[in-house]
Amino acid sequence: MEYIVTTMSNLIHQTAFFNLTWGNYLMIAIACFFLYLAIRHGFEPLLLTPIAFGMLLVNIYPDIMLHAEDAANGVGGLLYYFYKLDELAILPSLIFMGVGAMTDFGPLISNPKSFLLGAAAQFGIFAAYFGAILLGFNDMAAAAVSIIGGADGPTSIFLAGKLGQTAIMGPIAVAAYSYMSLVPIIQPPFMKLFTTEKERKIKMGQLRPVSKLEKILFPIVVTIVVCLILPTTAPLVGMLMLGNLFRESGVVRQLTETASNALMYIVVILLGTSVGATTSAEAFLNLDTLKIVALGLAAFVFGTIAGILFGKIMCIATHGKVNPLIGSAGVSAVPMAARVSQKVGAEADPTNFLLMHAMGPNVAGVIGTAVAAGTFMAIFGVF
Repeated sequence: MEYIVTTMSNLIHQTAFFNLTWGNYLMIAIACFFLYLAIRHGFEPLLLTPIAFGMLLVNIYPDIMLHAEDAANGVGGLLYYFYKLDELAILPSLIFMGVGAMTDFGPLISNPKSFLLGAAAQFGIFAAYFGAILLGFNDMAAAAVSIIGGADGPTSIFLAGKLGQTAIMGPIAVAAYSYMSLVPIIQPPFMKLFTTEKERKIKMGQLRPVSKLEKILFPIVVTIVVCLILPTTAPLVGMLMLGNLFRESGVVRQLTETASNALMYIVVILLGTSVGATTSAEAFLNLDTLKIVALGLAAFVFGTIAGILFGKIMCIATHGKVNPLIGSAGVSAVPMAARVSQKVGAEADPTNFLLMHAMGPNVAGVIGTAVAAGTFMAIFGVF
């Protein structure tokens, strides 16, 4: 009888109930809320589902992120090995290749002025950088936090790893991916606040056709120019343009399909789950995390507003030919931000079609955020 009681006691004490803190339960609740948003409301389920489930796992079983040297069996937790691929910037670079293979750069090539809108939307990054310094972060940590303003998860992870800010990589990545997922909620109020109904109803002319030669030359030229000026951007910009060259060359269909489908989805699973698993209660529930989340939101909002305001300037300069709403797509959330521009424009006028026009600034924003990350790396002498 004593053996049975001892055995049952051991089994009971092995359950997670005896090891979890109130913080773990809070994080489990947040994870379930994120899953609800992803599944019930469809808020970028491709990103939010693995992130939320990783968050759920690590707060029930923290050892799943245990370093191999700290594990009793010398093996370590499953998601630890996934996370190492984040730290080494392997998964973020592969994500960029998939994005390039999936994205048509035609709208950007057709309307090069879109580069200006993409650049304007990066204002939020540099505003957040100075804000982070004022809140007590050191230079490198401030740079890693500020890149959230580009709404680009892979670049946020890439820069945090390169600048040695692995201690705050989890909150940075979760904030960046969360804001990417919540673009349809965060952006519209500011888009409507800073534009008039008349501006939202502006219909833009049809984009000029882009030749196949232009589409093939674009990724090659961008790679040469950008990477010569900022070699530190090569892992991101280079992979983005390689994926796009696969798409546009038309001679490597198998590589295009692999990069944009199977490989992309595998990487999203690994990256999303491992990022979510960095949000243990001990690592996430602290003052620095709250600062990171607040700064990230502020950076994203400032970037959105800056893009819209520059869109208004272009609207005036072109005598009403540019709808300012497309400026909000200058953040890097592809193609979510472009879809939001289309949605808000269609609410003002159901016959208005802004999606392809918004894709230009959206793609420019991806390149712009990578350039911003490379600029920070160059400033700090990191290669």
